[in-house]
Amino acid sequence: MAGCRGSLCCCCRWCCCCGDRETRTPEELTILGETQEEEDEILPRKDYESLDYDRCINDPYLEVLETMDNKKGRKYEAVKWMMVFAIGVCTGLVGLFVDFFARLFTQLKFGVVQTSVEECSQKGCLALSLLELLGFNLTFVFFASLLVLIEPVAAGSGIPEIKCYLNGVKVPGIVRLRTLLCKVFGVLFSVAGGLFVGKEGPMIHSGAVVGAGLPQFQSISLRKIQFNYPYFRSDRDKRDFVSAGAAAGVAAAFGAPIGGTLFSLEEGSSFWNQGLTWRVLFCSMSATFTLNFFRSGIQFGSWGSFQLPGLLNFGEFKCSDSDKKCHLWTAMDLGFFVAMGVIGGLLGATFNCLNKRLAKYRMRNVHPKPKLVRVLESLLVSLVTTVVVFVASMVLGECRQMTSAAQVGNDSIPLQVTSEDVNSSIKTFFCPNETYNDMATLFFNPQESAILQLFHQDSTFSPVTLALFFVLYFSLACWTYGISVPSGLFVPSLLCGAAFGRLVANVLKSYIGLDHIYSGTFALIGAAAFLGGVVRMTISLTVILIESTNEITYGLPIMITLMVAKWTGDFFNKGIYDIHVGLRGVPLLEWETEVEMDKLRASDIMEPNLTYVYPHTRIQSLVSILRTTVHHAFPVVTENRGNEREFMKGNQLISNNIRFKKSSILTRAGEQRRRSQSMKSYPSSELRNMCDEHVTSEEPGEKEDLLQQMLERRYTPYPNLYPDQSPSEDWTMEERFRPLTFHGLILRSQLVTLLVRGVCYSESQSSASQPRLSYAEMAEDYPRYPDIHDLDLTLLNPRMIVDVTPYMNPAPFTVSPNTHVSQVFNLFRTMGLRHLPVVNAVGEIVGVITRHNLTHEFLQARLRQHYQTL
Repeated sequence: MAGCRGSLCCCCRWCCCCGDRETRTPEELTILGETQEEEDEILPRKDYESLDYDRCINDPYLEVLETMDNKKGRKYEAVKWMMVFAIGVCTGLVGLFVDFFARLFTQLKFGVVQTSVEECSQKGCLALSLLELLGFNLTFVFFASLLVLIEPVAAGSGIPEIKCYLNGVKVPGIVRLRTLLCKVFGVLFSVAGGLFVGKEGPMIHSGAVVGAGLPQFQSISLRKIQFNYPYFRSDRDKRDFVSAGAAAGVAAAFGAPIGGTLFSLEEGSSFWNQGLTWRVLFCSMSATFTLNFFRSGIQFGSWGSFQLPGLLNFGEFKCSDSDKKCHLWTAMDLGFFVAMGVIGGLLGATFNCLNKRLAKYRMRNVHPKPKLVRVLESLLVSLVTTVVVFVASMVLGECRQMTSAAQVGNDSIPLQVTSEDVNSSIKTFFCPNETYNDMATLFFNPQESAILQLFHQDSTFSPVTLALFFVLYFSLACWTYGISVPSGLFVPSLLCGAAFGRLVANVLKSYIGLDHIYSGTFALIGAAAFLGGVVRMTISLTVILIESTNEITYGLPIMITLMVAKWTGDFFNKGIYDIHVGLRGVPLLEWETEVEMDKLRASDIMEPNLTYVYPHTRIQSLVSILRTTVHHAFPVVTENRGNEREFMKGNQLISNNIRFKKSSILTRAGEQRRRSQSMKSYPSSELRNMCDEHVTSEEPGEKEDLLQQMLERRYTPYPNLYPDQSPSEDWTMEERFRPLTFHGLILRSQLVTLLVRGVCYSESQSSASQPRLSYAEMAEDYPRYPDIHDLDLTLLNPRMIVDVTPYMNPAPFTVSPNTHVSQVFNLFRTMGLRHLPVVNAVGEIVGVITRHNLTHEFLQARLRQHYQTL
């Protein structure tokens, strides 16, 4: 079973780490492209399509290239750099907005409730304080849930969806302006509502939306916002800007521009180049320093000081000057860090498994019901979380002695962290002077303040308190992730792991007697171990944590811990984001295929049943094809007939198709004649003589198309089928799959655009009389092209003919039927393809490969069929 290995599967199946055998709902069965009865596994859905990252080099695009020169190329590059700078600045401002109002609402809530608790602790009216806290939290969460009802894609962190987008999958609505607004306002209400969620994950999604929308200078949600801006009207440019925006979101969240750049590279981008790397890094830097500039000025009044690099600031890790035995970490500690990595991987796998179970339960029992049920679920989670936080803070905490550093200012913490985020966040509920309530200090504070307490508070936390806090927080965070509110997972995972690391440090200090260890380091390693076990990121997360701590000496232990946590977690299941991608049925392509998949070839996985168009096709046929199929691209083909000259008599449509085929097939003799003619223009008399000799020596019979002769000898004539006729059920297999010469690919959006704009000619006219569209006109409706079902057929003459050859891609990437799957996979993923035609040795198309033919599930099914045929 997927996700389980070795003898530990029995245990994991009992604790639901590997249990996937559940009944699939009828709703899921209707949206899945395939079903698999043996294993209850959600297979990739057929309604997801790839982005058009590959350029369509057609005539309108070539006309644009003809007008391009070095000056225009430099201008285009300069505009790109200005765009990524604007994306970084806007992403930083979005982070500033979320942080400012989330802090404002949180401080207002805790200020009112804390005053009430202090008054009611003597009067015995703590129930009133609980009701006040419930009132605040339920109101904020209710608003967050309502925003998700407006735009359901705004739920969650958005990282799985952005990962899919960077992988090349077109996720509907993921980068719309309405999604950004619902995400931004929803996440600040979620955080202010006391849910165990973070605002750092949604910042990545927000940055990606800014990157997708800003260079377009138009909005679908606000249709009045539209400028005549000719640049970046393609999925290729948009996907590059989304990469920059996602990286800027990471940089703004953690103050880690390099980590943001690596995040875009590691978490899905199947394309990359040096120029894009520089632009993404520049965008990340712009976001980091924009947020830093405004936060430092607003919070400390020191404009231009750059003291707060990100939304989550870990502070400086430094031993107290009074403790001479303290070291941040030693070589002996690496063994403990490896063990913590193993435990973090196990905890992360358990977290992912439980959350997957909850997500499946929601798919079956919550999502099919009225939308109000999702709001009620969010309110229920908020209610339980609030009660647990309040009761645990008041009842389960222990009064711990404050250190002198905590009373007058901790020397191990920089100024901007000390005064506001650590000492002022200590809670003394029901504790005498010089002591504090350790459970209330962790629970009754914003999560960022609780993380700083675990990282930098010299006073001890009770092991019992840390264990209880970890169990309660782990359970509630797992339950919360997936409800219908915008929510991030980075901060909850860091806080949960920091409690685990601080617990390990307490045990080593108190029970083993290792006085040299620094508790803050173990809290950081614990946070890294748990977060790595949940999300399974390695390179980017290592750099993000190093940049957040501003301590390069932590590089080795963090890297080792994350690697061990990932390997341990991968032994049982996937990362949390990959799990949710799988639950959505998104056909995500991994970095590479498994070794045994090379037993398959392109002919084993391609789709041979094709829907195609001819170079010259009647409007009647195009409308029929577009309305009866859901394909997003169609091969442009001509048929191979033995009696073509008879067909050409008296039928202009067939004559045009045959002439196009003959003119487009390249032969060695024809190419040599063309080169000879061009060489005659040279002034050298020797070249002219050589060309003349070659031309005169040609035999008249060689003027015949050699490839066509071979095709005519190989295939018998096929029935007299006109290009505007549909296949018949009475056809034989040979007739249905007759040989077709491949000439190019044309997209559905291009065909619909041609029909909408009336690009056609009558049978009595030449195809040269057909109107021509420019590149700008073809891309004018991007990214929302008109739908064929919205087309008014009364405005079209069904007998008119459309010449699609100027608008098709005449030279797409193709593969041979004998190409191994690993080569097909690498070509498809690396080049960001959407359709990959399979063409045989004589230029005939025999099938098409799409993203769905390269998913792990599809390849596994084909491999099983391959074994059965052996």
